[in-house]
Amino acid sequence: MKLKSLLFLSLLFLSLSASAQTAEELNTKGLDYLVISDYTKAAECFQKAAEEGYTEAQNNLGVCYYKGNGVTKNYTEAAKWFQKAAEQGHADAQYYLGECYDYGRGVRKDWCEAAKWYKKAAERGHAKAQYELALNYHYGGFVPKNYTMAVKWYRKAAERGHAMAQYALGDCYHKGEGVTKNYTEAVKWFRKAAEQGHGGAIYKLEQLGEK
Repeated sequence: MKLKSLLFLSLLFLSLSASAQTAEELNTKGLDYLVISDYTKAAECFQKAAEEGYTEAQNNLGVCYYKGNGVTKNYTEAAKWFQKAAEQGHADAQYYLGECYDYGRGVRKDWCEAAKWYKKAAERGHAKAQYELALNYHYGGFVPKNYTMAVKWYRKAAERGHAMAQYALGDCYHKGEGVTKNYTEAVKWFRKAAEQGHGGAIYKLEQLGEK
């Protein structure tokens, strides 16, 4: 009896391992289809892997529904899959879910939930989420206006190469918002943004006589 139980557990473990491996392979296959712009087959692969609980596939499927790639655009389905992946700590999904709550896409607009998910993604190093959080601290959106916190999150996003955050951080240094005015730092961050083609930063450097 004990031998049968051990055999059953072994087979169950192997079955679960094979299933997880299959989900990973399906997700990879879906990504390969994206490369050749076969969005329908990509979405099919992501769907199968997502239903097996594979986090990356859940986020990828959410993106498909969010943008209408390979499936009919459906914000409700997108939010559902982003939620599943976000709860497992997927930073991209957390950012997208924050955006869903921010704009009321597929869920009821809820700025508290938007702030919650943007912050979770930001804390995991997601540059877009860091920038969104900074914007809201800067101008007072779903969090109270706080220039110091705005600069903190602009800096984190800027250091990850986010051009708009680099420009915004330069502007904070130029105006003395949340930091002591510092012309050198302002030019430094304007220049980093300009190198990525940010029009506002290019114009600002021209205004300051810096090229």
